[in-house]
Amino acid sequence: MLGRIAALLRKAEGTDNEHEAAAYMAAAQRLATLESIDLAVARAHTDKKQRPVPEQRTVTIGESGKRGLATYVQLFVAIARANEVTCDVARNSTFVYAYGFGADIDVCEAMYSSLVVQMVAACERFLRSGQHKEELTWGRDSRSGRWVRKPVHATTARINFQQAFAVVIGERLAKAREQANAEAEQQYAQATPAGPSRTSFAAAGRRDTRSSSLALAIREKEVAVRDFYSETSQARGAWRGSSAGYSEASRRAGRRAGRQARLGDPTEIGGARRAVESGG
Repeated sequence: MLGRIAALLRKAEGTDNEHEAAAYMAAAQRLATLESIDLAVARAHTDKKQRPVPEQRTVTIGESGKRGLATYVQLFVAIARANEVTCDVARNSTFVYAYGFGADIDVCEAMYSSLVVQMVAACERFLRSGQHKEELTWGRDSRSGRWVRKPVHATTARINFQQAFAVVIGERLAKAREQANAEAEQQYAQATPAGPSRTSFAAAGRRDTRSSSLALAIREKEVAVRDFYSETSQARGAWRGSSAGYSEASRRAGRRAGRQARLGDPTEIGGARRAVESGG
C-alpha cells in the first residue's frame, strides 16, 4: 500500500497541472482510506491477542520561536483528522503526539512532509509579492497612539495565509475520504461469494451481513483508538492555535494555494522527517 501511495506522490510531484495534482492527492487519500478499512476488517477477524494495537508517536513540528508553528500544527491536525489519528499539541506548538494505528500515522507524516513545505513556499511567494500591503486594516499609530488605517503586517498575512491553506487541505482530504468510504461500503456489499444455488434473498442477506461487518470493524477501530488515547494521553487544557488580525486577501491567497497544492516526497513514507524551517 505504501508503495502504491509513493507512486501517486511521484506523479503529483511530476505534474504542473493543478487539476492533475489534485486528482493524485485525492487518489492517495482514497487509497489510504481503503487500505485503512481493509486493515480494520482484517483486525476484526484476528484473535484479540494477536491484533495490531494503536501507538503514540511524537511528530516534530519545529524549533521553539520559529514563526508560524501553530499553523503547521493546524495543517498536521487537518491531515490527521482525515486519517483517524488523534493529536495532542505542545503548548509552544513545537511537536505533536499522534495517536492511532501505525499505518495511518505513516500516511499523515508522508502527506504533511510535502504539504508543509508547499505551504511555506507559497506563503513566502505571496509575502514577497507585496499583495498583503495593498490591503488596509485598523491599527494604532506608534507615535500618536490613535487608530489609523495601515497596511496588513507580514506576520498577520502569514498566519492568515497558512491557516486558510490548512483548512482547504483538510476539506480536500475529508472529501476524498468520504468518497472512499462510500466506495468501500459498495464494494463490501457486492462482494458475495459465488455459488450456483444462491437466491436473491440469500444474496441480499449476505450483502447486509457484509455491510454490517464492515461497519462493526470500522467502529471497533475507532473505539480502539479512542480508548488508547484516553488511557495514554496526559494532555491538559486546550490548544489555542494562532492569534492574529484578519486579512481577507491573505486568506484568499492561502485558499487558492491550498487548492493547488500537490503531494510530495515519497521517500518520507514511514521514515524519519526533519522539522521544517519557517520562512522570514
